[in-house]
Amino acid sequence: MVSEHASPLAVLGGVDAGGQNVHVADLARALGHLGAEVVVHTRRDDPALPRQVEFAPNVTVDHVDAGPAIPVPKDRLLPFMPAFARELSVAWRRDRPDVAHSHFWMSGLAALWAARPLELPLAHTYHALGVVKRRNQGRHDTSPPARVGAERMLAGAVDRVVATTADEAFELAQLGADLDRITVVPCGVDLGHFRPDGPVELRRPGRRRVVVLSRLVERKGIGNVIAALAEVPGVELVVAGGPPAGMVDDDVEARRFRAMATSLGVADRVELRGAVSREHVPALLRSADVVACCPWYEPFGLVAVEAMACGVPVVASAVGGLGENVVDGVTGLLVPPRQPRRIAEALAAVLGDDERRRAMGTAGRRRAERFGWERVAEQTLEVATELALAGARTRSTSAEWSS
Repeated sequence: MVSEHASPLAVLGGVDAGGQNVHVADLARALGHLGAEVVVHTRRDDPALPRQVEFAPNVTVDHVDAGPAIPVPKDRLLPFMPAFARELSVAWRRDRPDVAHSHFWMSGLAALWAARPLELPLAHTYHALGVVKRRNQGRHDTSPPARVGAERMLAGAVDRVVATTADEAFELAQLGADLDRITVVPCGVDLGHFRPDGPVELRRPGRRRVVVLSRLVERKGIGNVIAALAEVPGVELVVAGGPPAGMVDDDVEARRFRAMATSLGVADRVELRGAVSREHVPALLRSADVVACCPWYEPFGLVAVEAMACGVPVVASAVGGLGENVVDGVTGLLVPPRQPRRIAEALAAVLGDDERRRAMGTAGRRRAERFGWERVAEQTLEVATELALAGARTRSTSAEWSS
C-alpha cells in the first residue's frame, strides 16, 4: 500500500490527518488479520522515525525518504513524488509485492512510475477527486493545477480503481474511466470499537448535545452548524478535532469559529475541544443526541458511519458518500450543504422526537454492519487476488513469447 501523506501512525485531527489515515490504518490491519502480508509506504516527516515500524500482525509501515523529513502540507508534496517513486522501485525490486494499492492521487503517480517497469499490478483508491473539490471550493481549492489531469490519466493507467462509493464511480466515468475496471468497495468501520454499548462521556445536565467530529477546515461546514445552533435553543455543540486542546486558540479556523459563535450569541453553547484520541471517540459519539456531518462536499463520510455504528442518528449534507451512507428519514436526515436554516430544522426535528431519534439510532447500527472491516477487507483482498493472478498470467505469457 502506498499512502504518501496519510500515515497510519499519524495523530488524527490535523489539517491533513483524517479519514484517509484511518482508512489506510484499519484496512492494513484487517488485511493482515486475513493473513496478507502488508507494507504501507508513507513519506517520512520526522528524521527520528525508524525506516520500518511493525504496526500490527503482518503489517509494516515503511517510512520513505522523499523531500525534507518534516511535515509538509499535502498540496505541496507533488515535487517529491519522483523521489518517492525511486524509493518504491528500489524496495519493490528487493522484495516484490504481488499487488500495489495506492491511496490518493499523488501516491497513485509514485506507485505507477515504480510499478510499470516491474509489470506490477496496481490498484488505486482516490479518496477524493480534484474535479469535485474544484467544483465545490472554487478559488479556495489549494490543489496543484496538475491534479485533475493526473487523476484522469490514472483512471486509464491503473489496473483497477477501487472507488469507495457509487457517486465516486459516476464521477470517474465522467472523467472517461472504464466502468469495467472500477470496483466499489466502501470505507470500513471498526464495529468492535464503535458500538452502542460502552462508556459514555459525561455531559452537562439539562441540555441536548450535538457533536461534530472533524478537522478544522472551512469546507467541513462547521461554521454552518454553529450558525444553525442559533435557531435551536437549549442545545450544546461540541466540535472535536484540530490541534491539541492547549493549541486550539492558535488555530486560525478555531478563532474564526469562536468569533462567529460570539456574534451569534451562542458562544456559551459551543465547545471547540481540539484533538480527541481515537480511543475516546466512541464515548464522545455515544454522548451525543445527534452527530452533525455537514460538509460542503465529502467523498465518503466516515464519521457518519461511525456515529451510526454507535447507535446515534446523523444530520448530514446530501453530498458524495454521505448521500449514500445515511438513509434519509431512517438513520438520520439529509440536508443541502451550506444551508444553516435547513440544518437547524433537521436538528430540531430529530431532537424534538425521542422515539424517532431512538429508532434512527437502532436503524443506523444495523446499516453500519455492512461497513465492518472484515467484510471490506475481504472485498479488497478479492480485488488484489484477481489482479495478482492476472498479472502472473501476463508475465508468464510474456516470458513464453520472449523465449
